[in-house]
Amino acid sequence: MKYILKKIPEYAPQADLSLIKKAYRYAAKAHKNQNRYSGEPYILHLLEVAKILVDLELDTITITAGILHDILEDTITQLTTIEEEFGEEISMLVNGVTKLSRISFKTLEEQQAENFRKMFLAMAEDVRVILIKLADRLNNMRTLQYVPAFKRARISRETLEIYVPIANRLGISKIQWELEDLSLRYLEPMKYKAVVNRIAKNRLEREKYVESIKGTIKKELQKVNIEAEIQGRPKNIYSIYKKMEERKKDFFQIYDLIAIRVICNSVRDCYAVLGLLHSIWKPMPGRFKDYIAMPKSNMYQSLHTTVITQQGEPLEIQIRTWEMHHTAEYGIAAHWKYKEKVDFKKDKKIEERLSWLRQILEWQKDLKDPREFMENLKIGLFQDEVFIFTPKGDVKILPAGSTPIDFAYLIHTDIGHSCVGAKVNKKIVPLDYKLKSGDIVEILTSKLSRGPSRDWLNVVKTSGAKNKIKTWFKKEMREENIRKGREIFEKEMERLRIDSSAEFNKKLNNICIELGFSQLETMFENIGYGKLTPYQVLSKIVPQERIPIVIPPVRPKKRTDQGVRVEGIDDVMIRFARCCNPVPGDRIIGYITRGRGVSIHKLGCPNINIISSDKDRLVKVEWLKNEELFYPVKIKIIAEDRASLVYDIMLVFSNFKISISAIHAVTNKSGVATIDINFSTNSLKQFQEVVKTIRKVKNVLSVKRIENF
Repeated sequence: MKYILKKIPEYAPQADLSLIKKAYRYAAKAHKNQNRYSGEPYILHLLEVAKILVDLELDTITITAGILHDILEDTITQLTTIEEEFGEEISMLVNGVTKLSRISFKTLEEQQAENFRKMFLAMAEDVRVILIKLADRLNNMRTLQYVPAFKRARISRETLEIYVPIANRLGISKIQWELEDLSLRYLEPMKYKAVVNRIAKNRLEREKYVESIKGTIKKELQKVNIEAEIQGRPKNIYSIYKKMEERKKDFFQIYDLIAIRVICNSVRDCYAVLGLLHSIWKPMPGRFKDYIAMPKSNMYQSLHTTVITQQGEPLEIQIRTWEMHHTAEYGIAAHWKYKEKVDFKKDKKIEERLSWLRQILEWQKDLKDPREFMENLKIGLFQDEVFIFTPKGDVKILPAGSTPIDFAYLIHTDIGHSCVGAKVNKKIVPLDYKLKSGDIVEILTSKLSRGPSRDWLNVVKTSGAKNKIKTWFKKEMREENIRKGREIFEKEMERLRIDSSAEFNKKLNNICIELGFSQLETMFENIGYGKLTPYQVLSKIVPQERIPIVIPPVRPKKRTDQGVRVEGIDDVMIRFARCCNPVPGDRIIGYITRGRGVSIHKLGCPNINIISSDKDRLVKVEWLKNEELFYPVKIKIIAEDRASLVYDIMLVFSNFKISISAIHAVTNKSGVATIDINFSTNSLKQFQEVVKTIRKVKNVLSVKRIENF
């Protein structure tokens, strides 16, 4: 508390600290008998959240709400009481941060989706809601080692997929980088430690290199009388890890581990420094970006360039003014630097920075399914950007990979619906053309257009365009979908020998309301549209044992030499090594055995490394395309146990029409289930699709292929 009370007057001398002191006393009393997982009193977490908000130099209202942020969720205190004690503004912020824990949800997935909906709606009213939430999540991640092990991966994944991109969207790099590193620590602990150890090992050498670069730049700046501060910034652990993964390189093959930052007194000096640096070192083609003239959507501004130093290594340099630097570090929180009150509705800079939030709020209205909402949210948040121009010269920002169709829907829904073609830089291009920064786009429309094509759903990148196209088809084809949905539903009833009755119809109407539909026609429409399945409805009316999972009796065909070609040898007996169990798509090699033909192994199989000394017996082999042949595989699933977990996993295999040969499931005392499944697949691609789908099943934490079985 001393730190908070000392720090605030340093950036806000006129601030009234009495409200913060009152909130501290109030929260300490309300959370009196509560402790964290670490055993520490709960009030310490609330003070740490407040400290993070103070470090962002936020106003006293936000800091007070930060201290009170858990009071509605974790104590018996009511919202009306907070409003009476602390005022409407603080009560609104506290309510916006509070999870919907007092409402009953059918699934954890639904609860998560509704909590994020509530948070984004509150954020649209006052962005300080998300600043408190980010501070809360940062402190939770800093103390994640005390949380039960099976929860850490889920919390870290949510942090990386939701909170990190939000921090990036708001331009708060300080929080973004720390959340990235902490998430990696728990999601990939071995890789995290490896990067940390290697950074520590080469620290002195890198520091010496940075000092020499800084000295060179300083000397050149003095010659032309430009005053600037030169900083050497090491890349954060997560960004180094990402480069290693994306480029498939070892740590020692990553050269741009450090970025140099030059902070100038004016924009004019920034461009002068850029020219000076390009005269000292040769710039790398295609690596210059002017974010001063064209700021990012989070209002980040800097000049970025990469040069080749005398040592022949690439060096990334950022050039910016002090004001730009403050915005880059604190993001949207920088608006509270010099003023206590900010009018969100009239502040154009904040409005511009939150344009992405308005888009999310627009498309989320049409998404009732919690899983679809979460998938769209992750896609909508975590995207690189391209800057596109209208024919009149207005700049529009779209996710990288966007098409002219995305651009058309961004301009206006009707322009998207009536789009028949596009010109990019005055040339006709196909509608699936990938837009690049600097493109000038003109959309060609026609009143005779019949509307969007279903194929567009496979082309567009933005969630907004996707949902507008889906909405158009839902409206245009409502009657057809209702008829089709009713037919599918009745066929499923017939297959399961379920008779219609007054009691059944009564239950059906109740389930319809429970699923959020005002009438049966809307429910049938969603079945016809493919958004809802008959199983999701019938499983709530009829006992599960009456709705068996039908796994088709696909008999795996025995593998013969037809599945693999051995180079230079015909009519040879083939056997597949049990140590690695390769499937089509795996890179393979053959080993000529003594009397048992050629043994097929995966290229990286440990046994091949052992026997590779006898290289004369290794032979090149390749897969023959034959989807009628099936190959045994085994997976291990780790999940938080719940009712119907195995049932839902079995549904995945049923939908893929894949036969299962064995399944073994156990649950430990911590409620973590381990499920081993043996099944047959015809290719690595099919296997990967099955694994990807299982990972989306609620409560599943990980899915791993077991090669030796």
